[in-house]
Amino acid sequence: MALEAILLWAVIGLIAGWLASAVVGGGYGLIGDIVVGVVGAFLGGFILRALGTGAPFGGLAGTIFVAFIGAVVLLLILRLIHSSTARRV
Repeated sequence: MALEAILLWAVIGLIAGWLASAVVGGGYGLIGDIVVGVVGAFLGGFILRALGTGAPFGGLAGTIFVAFIGAVVLLLILRLIHSSTARRV
């Protein structure tokens, strides 16, 4: 994979992760937001494909939107896991 592609994934992940943490609340810092955004991109793509749809618009903005949707879902799942673990202790 070319360096430009890795940097593009990092930028998309950072933007999507930061937006998702601003909406859902709580952040994981710079590296955490990048990871949440990149994992969210895969999750968002999976969710939208399962629903039989795609990004509502093309290009970089559409990619960030899909990653944002997935990052929000991922943060909500992480919050559920964290709250259920905290209750047990």
